[in-house]
Amino acid sequence: MKIEELPISGHLKAYYSKSGISDLYPPQVECIRKGMFDKKNLLVAIPTASGKTLVAEMAMHHHIGKSGKCLYIVPLKALASEKFEEFSGKNVRVGISTGDLDRRDESLGKNDIIVATSEKVDSLIRNTAPWIKDISLLVVDEVHLIDSPDRGATLEMVITKMRYRNPDMQVIALSATIGNPGVLARWMDAELVTSEWRPVDLRQGVFFNGKIRFHEVCRPVETVSKYDDLNLCMDTITEGGQCLVFVSSRKNAEAFAKRAASAFKLENSELKELSERIKKLAETDNDTLLAACIGSGAAFHHAGLKREARAIIEEGFRKGHIRCISSTPTLAAGLNLPARRVIIRDYRRFTSGEGMVPIPVREYHQMAGRAGRPHLDPYGEAVLIAKDDQDVDALFEWYIDAPPEDVYSQCGTETALCTHILSLIASGFVRSREELSRFMDRTFFLYQHKQSRVIPRVIAQVIEFLLTTEMITENAGILSATEFGSLISQLYIDPRGADAIVSGMCSAEEYSDIGLLQLICSTPDMYTLYVSNKDIPYLDRFLGERGDELWLPLPADEEEAYYRGLKTTMLLQDWANELSDTMICERYSVGPGDIYSMVDSVNWLLHATSRLTPMFSPRFRDQVRKFEYCMKYGVKRELLPLVKIRNIGRVRARRLFNSGITSPEDLRSAGKDRVAQILGKGIADQLFNSVKRQSYKNKEEPEESGEGPVTRKTQYTLSHFEE
Repeated sequence: MKIEELPISGHLKAYYSKSGISDLYPPQVECIRKGMFDKKNLLVAIPTASGKTLVAEMAMHHHIGKSGKCLYIVPLKALASEKFEEFSGKNVRVGISTGDLDRRDESLGKNDIIVATSEKVDSLIRNTAPWIKDISLLVVDEVHLIDSPDRGATLEMVITKMRYRNPDMQVIALSATIGNPGVLARWMDAELVTSEWRPVDLRQGVFFNGKIRFHEVCRPVETVSKYDDLNLCMDTITEGGQCLVFVSSRKNAEAFAKRAASAFKLENSELKELSERIKKLAETDNDTLLAACIGSGAAFHHAGLKREARAIIEEGFRKGHIRCISSTPTLAAGLNLPARRVIIRDYRRFTSGEGMVPIPVREYHQMAGRAGRPHLDPYGEAVLIAKDDQDVDALFEWYIDAPPEDVYSQCGTETALCTHILSLIASGFVRSREELSRFMDRTFFLYQHKQSRVIPRVIAQVIEFLLTTEMITENAGILSATEFGSLISQLYIDPRGADAIVSGMCSAEEYSDIGLLQLICSTPDMYTLYVSNKDIPYLDRFLGERGDELWLPLPADEEEAYYRGLKTTMLLQDWANELSDTMICERYSVGPGDIYSMVDSVNWLLHATSRLTPMFSPRFRDQVRKFEYCMKYGVKRELLPLVKIRNIGRVRARRLFNSGITSPEDLRSAGKDRVAQILGKGIADQLFNSVKRQSYKNKEEPEESGEGPVTRKTQYTLSHFEE
């Protein structure tokens, strides 16, 4: 089928033609035959690189041509940015929203396509974004994540809410790895499109004893090293291809990249430029190692890296300059980074309480699906590495010839449903227990468990909790949210965590930064650090030295959770006390990306706490608000006046303070020449010259009501400063 024949805009046809796309792939043709342009719901379960995104894009442009509005849901912020770039520049308005979870983002409604994570969409629904009701097409990317223990319940509730509120809306769900697509399609009232077709042939095999065994043939691999993974990688690089190597841990990813860089020894201007960009971001030894690896054509990629560093790596790989990336499996979760050969070296990984366990089949298929670059590679290879001869047949059986696991709803527990039931009541979706039951009847969980007695019991337990904590009321059978409950729903925090924060603040005898941090780090919304046996003495010493400032005592049971929260508290306190990234990374065995992830999380929870404090613990209001900004900028309280100046961060503020400049007024009095001696001429020029148009503006000063997300920046500018 030709692109020219399709009911899409001439602009999109011209764009595709310019990109060399004139004919549809067979799975794309099947989508059209199944009613894609006739508002039929679709579940498109086809291999990676078979054109799922193009299906979604054509459907979206078809809706836009009929004055429709489209919402594209992705699981990751990085994937949202990728899709935003991919959809932009094609004569439609594209918006993206992945951030603040208590904003209505009304301006997003001006766009034709809105790209957002499932959590952000859930928040927009809770905060009654007016444009949600105008969505005519919902696209759900990586829909198999409805099975995720962490995020599946949110994705399922978002799909259910959107279909409940917009009954005439078309839904297109996309995935490459669903074991039971028919069940999911029937729940969505969707036509099912499945196919094994790929634009690039995928060969899957197992490497052992110097050769790759495929189903039909064996392929020898030259031995250039004592390491099997490096031999496989060099084999591909020598042929002009690129490699992705998946390993079980960050340390393994870094170690392989180091070995690969030593073997490659590539040198060119493009790699040098990429390496220099990484060096400019470098703050730790790992950053320096990464820059050195990239300079020779290899890289490692994991969540411990800064987002900017990961973006540079991805750019260098897409352009073909970086020849190999070693990564933890996170890279396979949706990012578009295909390679000639994918090497799955580690098919077991450590799981707390279980030891080393095999990875799921779905995860293998996600990784293997990255093999083969359309229009660049004649084929793609996914290769598992066997440990011994007996493993070869087992790996074919366990992974290559095995279908991905079935997906199952994650909405069957009180933990999963507590926040969602509160949001349903607070946003007016349901007003009684009967309406709540009818809404739950629409969920995937009830579709899979039609006679289940679990949901009625869970609903009763959640309602009782919400009534007891005074987040909702029930009068004459009518359920409604209190001011407390509505705020919790809008802030997008777990009601159980909110109750713990309120109870902890109310029972605290006096305020303590570290006590508040510890309280927040004990809540379900906060990711906490792994604690090893060697950490326990340090944590016990901290308890002995700072125990009087903590708000939570060491419990008789659940010591592991307590110590995890305590270790995380210590890291965040070090950040707020201005310790450098390098020191924190070394002290806690984390990466810069981990620091920023934890700071982002705690900032959000501190913002929520600052909104709750006036209601329940007004005596702590000022201290909480000041500490909120200390944590955001990573500074002690004495630096707050300085970091409220644009272009002044924690390091520059400390330099100024130590030089006797402690406020914006001091900075103005010091003059540009004095500031240049401390910060450098370029920064001084920015401070004194670039913002003369404006008078002082607040950089980070919320209204007295405490409303507004913590990330809304307001800055002092120094327009009154004279040269």
